[in-house]
Amino acid sequence: MFNITLKPIETSSHENNRTFLQSPFWAEFKSHHGWKNYRFYIELKDSDYFQDGVYPVSVLVRSFKKLFSLAYVPLAPELLLKDSGIQFEQLIEEDKTKEYIEIVKKSAQLIKKSIQEKILFLRFDTPLAYTNDENLAAKESDKIEFAKLCKKLHLKKAGSDIQPPDTVLLNLEPDTETLLANMKPKWRYNIRLAEKKGVKIECHSADGIEAFYKLYEETSKRDGIALHAKSYYQDLFETAEKMREQNGSNPKISMYMASFEDEPLAAIITLFSPKEAVYLYGASSNSHRNLMPAYLLQWTAIQDAKNYGCKTYDFYGIPPTDDEHHPMYGLYRFKTGFGGAIVHRAGSVDISFSPLYVLYAFAEKLRLIWFKKVKKLFVKKGK
Repeated sequence: MFNITLKPIETSSHENNRTFLQSPFWAEFKSHHGWKNYRFYIELKDSDYFQDGVYPVSVLVRSFKKLFSLAYVPLAPELLLKDSGIQFEQLIEEDKTKEYIEIVKKSAQLIKKSIQEKILFLRFDTPLAYTNDENLAAKESDKIEFAKLCKKLHLKKAGSDIQPPDTVLLNLEPDTETLLANMKPKWRYNIRLAEKKGVKIECHSADGIEAFYKLYEETSKRDGIALHAKSYYQDLFETAEKMREQNGSNPKISMYMASFEDEPLAAIITLFSPKEAVYLYGASSNSHRNLMPAYLLQWTAIQDAKNYGCKTYDFYGIPPTDDEHHPMYGLYRFKTGFGGAIVHRAGSVDISFSPLYVLYAFAEKLRLIWFKKVKKLFVKKGK
């Protein structure tokens, strides 16, 4: 049986995490918006399947008027397998998944004890993934078995995933000609069409927030999506720039704007780091959609990410299946057309520390229904 100890990380030095969500940058940024950050090393020994070592974990904690707190660990821990030295992420390996979840549970208990707050529950977004999209029946079977395993180990599959569990990852190692060749033909055509029709792409830093936010407000009204205050996105740029100036740390945050005859048509905010590029936010107007600006936007960002040295480009969120009746089916088609690999992660799991967790989970479920169903219904009726 494995042994775990927990040690605080004394500095905000660069850690070798694959995801920006575990970076000192993200911890600093979220600390400006109501979250406290704690950083630990999970020291693991004597595991049956995972390498002995220290694994960094960033924990975000939010308090509600000193009544209770909730804690959140995004996409961690990234445990390495003994036999291969690569990160474990496949749920189909049942015994390894069981031990992984047991390690997560024990880590949660140690984190709660170390933080010493009235933590209602701790939510882990694990990097565990289901079988690939080519076998949906196997994926659904994995989901059921994973939920059963969580229940058996006294964890609960969260009713709401914080990070998008389903996404598309584009490998940036091939040359640009190969990347283009791997796209669907219509996607290559749309990129060339946008270029031919005179769509212009410009890359901005924080100076482009005003134009981006106007497009984002238009997108929010059209699609019924929630958005933060403008200051939130402004701070995203400013925090990244400040940390780069202070210690040269990644990531780089950019805003790409597509325009036609000086009229903004669409924009995206991206994050570049040595290991990954991430398409964080996107917005578009209702004008000149026939010019296909979104395709040229993504292709420009993909090329810049490759030149920056990123290993992958994460499109950051798609519907779980290729279902044409899904309200976000268009998003699925758009993001999968660039030739990346579809990934289905397990999503969030909760470790409860209080009987009041049941009330919180119920309130969260109601909130989810409001934002994902009721509010969108009002938007459709208003069109």
